[in-house]
Amino acid sequence: MLPALLSAALALVVLAPQPADAASGGRIGGGSFRSAPMPRSYSGGGYGGGGYQRGYGGGIGFPFIVPFFFGGGGLFGFLVLMAVVGLVLNAFRGGGGGGGGQALPAGMRGGDLDGYRPDGPVAIAQLQVGLLASARELQRDLRSLAASSDTSSSSGLQRVLQDSTLALLRHPDLWVYANAEVGQVPFQAAESTFNRLSMTERSKLAGEITTNVGGSRGAATATTAGDADATSDYIAVTLLVASRSRITLKPLNGSEDLREALRVVGSVPSDQLLALEVIWQPEGVGEVLSADELITAYPDLKHL
Repeated sequence: MLPALLSAALALVVLAPQPADAASGGRIGGGSFRSAPMPRSYSGGGYGGGGYQRGYGGGIGFPFIVPFFFGGGGLFGFLVLMAVVGLVLNAFRGGGGGGGGQALPAGMRGGDLDGYRPDGPVAIAQLQVGLLASARELQRDLRSLAASSDTSSSSGLQRVLQDSTLALLRHPDLWVYANAEVGQVPFQAAESTFNRLSMTERSKLAGEITTNVGGSRGAATATTAGDADATSDYIAVTLLVASRSRITLKPLNGSEDLREALRVVGSVPSDQLLALEVIWQPEGVGEVLSADELITAYPDLKHL
């Protein structure tokens, strides 16, 4: 069953629609999954919360976590699900053992391990918006944010998240399409899942012109950053967020749902924010993103 799921996910990734003539884009992001969450105390041998359940058994050595999804549930859902399946497969191959090889945090002794779990749940949310290309002010806002932001710190990334969601909230009259999805994965699978989702979105760009990732700004390219061509139909923006705290998003059935989703995602506090990606296109001066290109690149978008 599990190998079959892995094969299906691989086929979906290979066959996922790709834009025939993508526009260049911009990217702001950063974060780190290397710092384990703070120790927490549990009682009763199990933990319930955050929209999923934990349980022990079968010699796996960690809980089997079932992710939940809202929205299109397409490639995003499969990638998150496969991260969990991969963890289960690795646990079986390793022969289980109840997590006996788990390293303790500095200052803790073996007797202090009862109830301690370093792999807290991680929520990964993806919010995508397709706006009319007359929202060129949004492009300028994101470009300015990339030029001025500190993406090497949690507080700096939280500012990027807050300012980018505010920039989107200021253009409700230009919202046309949107999609919101969220899933929860174990901490061990969070970084690889986030990176796969990031790579999927970045592959939709012909190139990255404006970048500020992990404190490093991109070098100059042959294409100049600038406003979309007057004949462009749309601007697409993707927010990808990984958080230690739960993120609850409702299905997007209209502008009010999108407004609330932007507020929820933008309010993730800095001490809970593990990683962030803000990706948009077009970004090259005079570039165009047509309706056909938008729907091909972002097939899960829903008309508001």
